[in-house]
Amino acid sequence: MQKVLIIVGDAVETVDTLYPYYRLQEEGFLPVVAGPEKQIYQMVLHEVRAGWTITREWEGYQIKADIAFREIVPEDYLGIFFSGGRAPEYIRDNPDLIRITQQFFATNKPIASVCHGVEIPARAGCVKGRRMATVPKCRFDLEVCGGIFVNEPCVIDGNLISGRTFHDHGAYIGPWIKLLVQARQKLNEAHRHKSAHAHEQSLSERTPVMTSP
Repeated sequence: MQKVLIIVGDAVETVDTLYPYYRLQEEGFLPVVAGPEKQIYQMVLHEVRAGWTITREWEGYQIKADIAFREIVPEDYLGIFFSGGRAPEYIRDNPDLIRITQQFFATNKPIASVCHGVEIPARAGCVKGRRMATVPKCRFDLEVCGGIFVNEPCVIDGNLISGRTFHDHGAYIGPWIKLLVQARQKLNEAHRHKSAHAHEQSLSERTPVMTSP
């Protein structure tokens, strides 16, 4: 089963995180939750309520990180998801997370980001010239790092898929899953070709060479 990273930290948004977590399972992928340390993190709920002009925050569920950033080998994963909430602001300077992010962009793997998740690839220097959706309050973070803000529910820029908030999950998660499925198919085809080649080579090595008397 191919593995896909979900990046979290304390105060990661609950719906931002759990929707892709279960969608990945539905499509036959193994979601691997990654945080600064291998521990339990507190998720939150974000919503702008009537009478408020800013986002209010409530305590959400907890989620356990399966792996710490420093332990991640990017080659072992098919794609990555940058969740939202307040977590990205506090984890984006982590040197291992920066390294991981840069490697996923450099290898053109399927990447998705929602809401404040944009702060991580922006900090890693990976958004220059890239079109992305994010929550409007993070527009500055994107643009100051050279990115292009697009106020749409789903923005597709090559291997990079993004949405503004969890309200856009139904628009952008599907295209990201599609990229992951395509990447899995290519990987499986490569493995089959490699296995077939190895089998043919093994047969040729065992076939006796006939010589004339």
